[in-house]
Amino acid sequence: MLAPSGDQFEISGGGYRAVVTECGAALRELSYAGRPLVDGFGLEEHSWGGRGQLLVPWPNRLTEGRFSFGGHDLVLPLTEPELSNASHGLVRWAAWTLEEHTAHSVSLTYRLMARTGWPWTLDLHVVHDLSADGLTVTVTATNMSPEEAPYAAGSHPYLCVGSGPVDQLELTLPAATALRTDDYKRAVGSEPVDGGELDFRVSRPLRSTVLDTAFTDLERDEWGRATTTLRDPRSGEGVSLWVDPTWTHLQVFTADGAPGARRSLAVEPMTAPPDALRSGTDLVVLAPAGSPGDEHSGSWGIRAVD
Repeated sequence: MLAPSGDQFEISGGGYRAVVTECGAALRELSYAGRPLVDGFGLEEHSWGGRGQLLVPWPNRLTEGRFSFGGHDLVLPLTEPELSNASHGLVRWAAWTLEEHTAHSVSLTYRLMARTGWPWTLDLHVVHDLSADGLTVTVTATNMSPEEAPYAAGSHPYLCVGSGPVDQLELTLPAATALRTDDYKRAVGSEPVDGGELDFRVSRPLRSTVLDTAFTDLERDEWGRATTTLRDPRSGEGVSLWVDPTWTHLQVFTADGAPGARRSLAVEPMTAPPDALRSGTDLVVLAPAGSPGDEHSGSWGIRAVD
């Protein structure tokens, strides 16, 4: 029998262990020295709540599934019909092809074919690699079409420290700006977090804070990385997620009102904000196939904190 998420690719290295799935190239498990770092899903389950999935060629919501690009007026299927949104791209449930599997690394590929509402073909490639520095995920898209193509990417890991809830855990989130949303979870503006409920630039407990919020203006280190940390002040154990400069936004989600609410914290790297296909904000424009700029690549990762 085949697991609901297809073939399973286990890797290990530097004290870390991970399992990546054929379905969606999803991160199903990640642990360090036997301690879970992500709240994934079981072998007998399919991914639920977006757990571990890749969000390509757009992350988050696209209002009414409608956008215009390159002279095309396009409509994509609504995957969140109750809110009239097309959510999280086109590859979450696709069967990815194994390119290479070593003891510490797995590489998967998928050709996203042109279709109604998306008239471009993209070659996608994702590598999950483990080392003493933790997990590094590198996502690459190459335009195979004869015209420019829009592109944005995201990933959907849920960070965990213990079995939850997250209320007593301390969050450090290096973001100066939060996006406001309407009742349909669509971005309608932004505001500084300065000193408010959404300001986690200095580590503090989450307590009852409800988050389903995109953040930007990320504070970065000398290598251009922005690092978010979730930590248990009682044990000192924690988990950090870093993003390189290609990831401009982080969606942070406590999952209130959904299964698994507040037992973990989704911290979702995104190369663009919600509705980027409509607004154009931080949207990547891939050059025609074979031209300079026809490829985009970015990395993010997770490591244990002791």
